[in-house]
Amino acid sequence: MTFMRLNVRFVPFAAALLLTLVSAIGLLLTLSIWWLGAFLLAAAFVVIGVYDLRQPRHAILRNYPIIGHLRYMIESVGPEFRQYFFESDRDEVPFSREIRGLVYQRAKGVEDKRPFGTVESVYASGFNWLTHSMVPKTIRDTDFRVRIGGPDCTQPYDASVYNISAMSFGALSAHAISALNRGARAGGFAHDTGEGGISRYHREGGGDLIYQVASGYFGCRNDDGTFSAEKFALQARDPQIKMIEIKLSQGAKPGHGGMLPASKISPEIAAARGIPMGRDCISPAAHSAFSTPREFMAFIAELRALSGGKPVGFKLCIGHRREFMCLVKAMLATGISPDFIVVDGKEGGTGAAPLEFVNRVGMPMLEGLHFVHNTLRGAGLRSRVRIGAAGKIVSAYDIARAMALGADWCNSARGYMFAIGCIQAQSCHTNRCPAGIATQDPRRMEALDIDDKSARVARFHKNTLHALAELVGAAGLSHPSQFLPYHFMFRSKDNAFQDGNEVFEDLPEGVLLTGSDHPELQVWLDRWSRASEETFVAERMPKSRYAS
Repeated sequence: MTFMRLNVRFVPFAAALLLTLVSAIGLLLTLSIWWLGAFLLAAAFVVIGVYDLRQPRHAILRNYPIIGHLRYMIESVGPEFRQYFFESDRDEVPFSREIRGLVYQRAKGVEDKRPFGTVESVYASGFNWLTHSMVPKTIRDTDFRVRIGGPDCTQPYDASVYNISAMSFGALSAHAISALNRGARAGGFAHDTGEGGISRYHREGGGDLIYQVASGYFGCRNDDGTFSAEKFALQARDPQIKMIEIKLSQGAKPGHGGMLPASKISPEIAAARGIPMGRDCISPAAHSAFSTPREFMAFIAELRALSGGKPVGFKLCIGHRREFMCLVKAMLATGISPDFIVVDGKEGGTGAAPLEFVNRVGMPMLEGLHFVHNTLRGAGLRSRVRIGAAGKIVSAYDIARAMALGADWCNSARGYMFAIGCIQAQSCHTNRCPAGIATQDPRRMEALDIDDKSARVARFHKNTLHALAELVGAAGLSHPSQFLPYHFMFRSKDNAFQDGNEVFEDLPEGVLLTGSDHPELQVWLDRWSRASEETFVAERMPKSRYAS
């Protein structure tokens, strides 16, 4: 089957070679001007095909010589032609077209300015914007960083405010992982391993790593799939590992788990994950190392000790809000708190997930982020725990808005995928990614030039932080950590807008502990009263409507 697909991809190039040979013979036999024309035309296509196969900048052309130029021809004729003739009316199309183009420009280091004003309707419900100052500043140092590490952490990490979010080796190709990690090293920012363990491509790149530990415990598991403290310590004490992230859920399919098909599992993937060949690799929906809030805090403390005191935190998409409050109550009861929490929004991406989960399960990033920020404030723990944000955070404006609503830093998967050439072909689960990114097909992944794409990753990060600095300066601030909700305005309907403080109001510090008579805080206090540090199970479970 792979051979057949290879043939199909190279049919135009093979046809050009054949036509060149036939026309050359015809020319020698007849000396006809028609055969000369056919020979020159066919030879021109052969030259184009050879160039496509050898050039390093475009994986699409290396995987689809000659015919791949059709895509770039369509791009060159303008957005209005593409929109009306080649793109559907799905909601994500404007995001894909405009933001993906912005990433390409910043990754390639070309002009990212555009004429004719906004590309969105400023009067649409939900539109939001940054308020600027009449005394803007010029920010020279754009290497914005945040120190991550609470009082129990002995090896804090000074992270960039914009890092590569979790994407596993297995879901991504070896060349994609190498390009991302080398770019992270060149740009001085972190690369989350995703739940697929630490491969040699992560290590060879030399970039700072965030080791993600998920329900499958890949890279730190026993033969029966349970957590192995010994294997974890061996991984986590590597100096290249800067932080440990426990994945409770991911935004695109929270509560679902995952599966890497056997067809994509190579010997290297099996070695990185510690799994057998020839079987689908299942990531369970729930962890087996803990089942209660107190047990989870103990697990955090155990990983921190096993790692030698590195920052340990967790990632989740908010679902039942009371359950997150159970975790916060456990922090108070045990005296153990994570060093960080990464809030993933339901709008986050994935290689494959059921449509219902992608569209309708989990809380969006902005609302989830602000809920986590407020719960920690209400419990008096916000100063101990840093918060990261993920979920369609691609532009500098996305970073600024997230930091205003409670994030200390941001992660992006989609943005860095675009930087290495993702065209959103939505074939991640088929092993036939045309850009050589989400595939384990060695021929397809070889089309992705690591040196070229790693430079784009570093350049995208640098140029995005430069744009962030311009937003910070425009607001009259000195660092993105100074953004607050009131720096943003949100349109609630066509003829009204609200200050960010009205839409995303901060809870008073410690109010969940002290209580309040303020009527607007009662819903928070009621939910807090129903949360328990002993169990995630609600005290008052809803009965079936058919129960007697």
